[in-house]
Amino acid sequence: MTPADLKAYLDNLIRKNLQISTMIWGAPGIGKSSIVNQISRENEIDFVDVRLSQLAPTDLRGLPVAENGISKWFPPEFLPRTGKGILFLDELNMAPPAMQGVAQQLILDRRVGSYIVPDAWFVWAAGNRKEDRAAVFDMPAPLANRFLHLEVHADFDSFKAYALIKGLHEQIIAFLSFRSTLLHKLDPHQPAFPTPRTWEMASALHQVGLDISPAVGIGAAAEFTAFINLYENLPNLMPILEGKGEKVPFPTEPSAKYATTIGLTMRATDANQAYNAFTWLNKQATAEWVKLFVTDLFRLMRSKGQMGVLAVLMKKDPNLDKFIQDLRKDYVLTSLSS
Repeated sequence: MTPADLKAYLDNLIRKNLQISTMIWGAPGIGKSSIVNQISRENEIDFVDVRLSQLAPTDLRGLPVAENGISKWFPPEFLPRTGKGILFLDELNMAPPAMQGVAQQLILDRRVGSYIVPDAWFVWAAGNRKEDRAAVFDMPAPLANRFLHLEVHADFDSFKAYALIKGLHEQIIAFLSFRSTLLHKLDPHQPAFPTPRTWEMASALHQVGLDISPAVGIGAAAEFTAFINLYENLPNLMPILEGKGEKVPFPTEPSAKYATTIGLTMRATDANQAYNAFTWLNKQATAEWVKLFVTDLFRLMRSKGQMGVLAVLMKKDPNLDKFIQDLRKDYVLTSLSS
């Protein structure tokens, strides 16, 4: 499933209070932990992230302390005792078998030693697969059989939605729109390779003018540098956003088309500029590019609280209103046929 699908599924577990132990599988760097953290924030519940690969069995079970001639286990302070939340056991299958054995008690019995997981807490876990070059151990069958298993893969549409809202660098988003296969690409010969996580790092580096190859690797960085050279030949986008772009042509080169549509999306600061960009692109470009543009634009305008104003402006323009109506019909027909 995509990260968006994963988030929707986990949200339903929370909303319907299905406290079934859940294991999330996927390659490193695609956002498994971030999605779980985001769900906890959106549902206003607590989040405890336990990295099992960094713990010893006594760290989770607690220390034995003599009390009235009896040895009692004193549980660690990081385990939750009250409230409602998600107890997230990250890197589960990177933990050695002895550690997984202790975790198994926590997952299956919701207790370990003298510690009991509070009723309102969900117990979820995550791990990488062997094909991801991760140093993982096999999960015991009794443990695996007590989990829901959700496998997530890198997905550019999910990443772009996140990147637009998060405000990642425009040129990073434009490049990955053009070369989406580089969103996640393991390189067994290099320590740095492109993943959604490292592209977010690359955005921060690029924002301050630093080389992005330490984040995404030499190959991906070289392609990104070649792409950036296109920006010198892009049309001036400001007249378009100001409603004065009648004489500005839409580029003919595919990579420049991606750069232009993403640039207009991210530089539209309000509904008026968004409307001007939409009007210009609807006249200059083919429908596929306009559809790509409006999908991202509407998402960004909603996050800025400008979608209502933009909707009013579009309704007054017969051409744009017709385009939106046709787009809705296409969506309905596609949904019915799938």
